[in-house]
Amino acid sequence: MDVLLGLTPDGAADAEESERLTIRLRAEVRRLDIYTLQVLADGAPPECAKAVDPVTAGAVVLALSAPSGVLTSLVGLLQDWLGRQSAGHRVSVTIDSDTLELEQATPEERRQLIEAFVRRHGAGGE
Repeated sequence: MDVLLGLTPDGAADAEESERLTIRLRAEVRRLDIYTLQVLADGAPPECAKAVDPVTAGAVVLALSAPSGVLTSLVGLLQDWLGRQSAGHRVSVTIDSDTLELEQATPEERRQLIEAFVRRHGAGGE
């Protein structure tokens, strides 16, 4: 399953801070059971997506492995990572044309969004 992961730093983040955020997030994602992790050049369209938002920094394409729970683990990792950040960054997860935006929301709202997204892609896609 190919997954497009996008990081949109808080509007106050400069280019250097955006790069540091991207590197830290990629380092954490690499710990998951993934086949490949490809960092996209700015504006380069990934093979798994029809278009990339040009303002999205740190776009990464992941090829998740087959074991059950990898998508759930990825979304949980992203949620945890966002929770540890002091600024209002946003992370998006796209599979095919379905995108989950993780940003500031109540824990309950975020849990419901994540559960629905994983249900749509988890059972047959992992």
